[in-house]
Amino acid sequence: MRNKQIRPLLIAVVLLLGAMQSVAQSAFSIIERDRSFTAGNYGVYPDKDLPRQTAAPKGYQPFYISHYGRHGSRYLNDMKGYKEPYKTLQKADSLGKLTAVGKMALREIKAYIDDAEGRWGDLTDFGGQQQRDIAHRMLHNFPTVFQHDAFIDARSTIVTRCALSMGAFVLQLVKERPKLQTSMFNSYSDMWYLNYQNKALRDSATNYHAQKAINRFIAKRWRNHRLTNLFFNDSIYVQKHVDLMWTVYYLMKAALIQQNSQEGLGLNPLLAVFTSEELYVFWQVENAWSYLHSGFCTRNGGMQPYTQLNLLQKIISEADSVIAYKQRGASLRFGHETVLLPLVCLMGINGYDYKTGNLDELEPKGWWANLVYPMAGNLQIVFYRKNEADKDPLIKLLLNEKEATLPLSSDLAPYYRWSDVRNFLLKRVADGQSALGIKR
Repeated sequence: MRNKQIRPLLIAVVLLLGAMQSVAQSAFSIIERDRSFTAGNYGVYPDKDLPRQTAAPKGYQPFYISHYGRHGSRYLNDMKGYKEPYKTLQKADSLGKLTAVGKMALREIKAYIDDAEGRWGDLTDFGGQQQRDIAHRMLHNFPTVFQHDAFIDARSTIVTRCALSMGAFVLQLVKERPKLQTSMFNSYSDMWYLNYQNKALRDSATNYHAQKAINRFIAKRWRNHRLTNLFFNDSIYVQKHVDLMWTVYYLMKAALIQQNSQEGLGLNPLLAVFTSEELYVFWQVENAWSYLHSGFCTRNGGMQPYTQLNLLQKIISEADSVIAYKQRGASLRFGHETVLLPLVCLMGINGYDYKTGNLDELEPKGWWANLVYPMAGNLQIVFYRKNEADKDPLIKLLLNEKEATLPLSSDLAPYYRWSDVRNFLLKRVADGQSALGIKR
């Protein structure tokens, strides 16, 4: 039985039914130029035209990188995302109820199924290359981290695509720096921080107040049924036999994930049938949905980022150890977007700790989830010191290889003193533990 709680979201995500009365010139203007921007957590890693990085203060050199990265581009997780629209379109086609566009959609979905068969959730070749490219740039951006026999401690969740992402990343490093001392782990013993999910918090994400807010957000954004007549030639048949909301939702998602395989990098005819306005509504609703599940939304208690307290404490303790023992190297962690986004929110990176109960505020405030968690999305915390005796190094944060900010003042921005950052992050941990009733 379908989850009745999330259905209102999908009904509007399905947007699609929606023609908007007015459109803001922000995310919409980007979508007009680049439809793939709509993809959200199905987005391809944005590695084109990465900006130059700010030089480190005089005398400082990088010596350690603490990293958390999402797996690279993957196939759809399971058959359902294709099966639902395929069954609907196939039945309608057998009864002569599809338009030419509907027939095209049926052919596209069948091709998607054939391409993904036996590969559900697998890392694509494209996804492996993303990790190799990120590793290459990391090595060349911060060469002193990887000098001589520096250590590489790499760990992934037990999901195969994460393990393969880790392997692709580390093998690229070793290929370019054979003397690195590397270790790779793929074990249940690390899941408590690599992919911890608090069931109580997850269940509360769409409580009554949050659901009411998202329903209201959705209701303002769709108006008509253009897509009914685009795919089907009999509106009475649709009313009686087609769950239009789910069908269009799955069609949209199916079209968007295709860009993550080599076969899907060309022009996607199914994605082309949606207007820029429809894609924009989809982006808005997916963004709001992500905020409910990962952000400090006051409608559901404002505690979702606290799911990543374990990971944040691990990041702090491992950094402390590297500094204390005067080591050089990198801690590489590979997991999922459901960890990366709340972690970024918890740390307050780029303002993602924004608190509100008004979902209309997200876009103008720059709370755009797709900028955080594309396929292969990653956070790099780069540590700099003057020498091995330096007990208070500097750090710089990179979110998807772009310099990022913290809600802290610094006369060296985008660099921060680790002592300041550490105190700030420990306060965040303490706040989270207090809110969750965890004894310290």
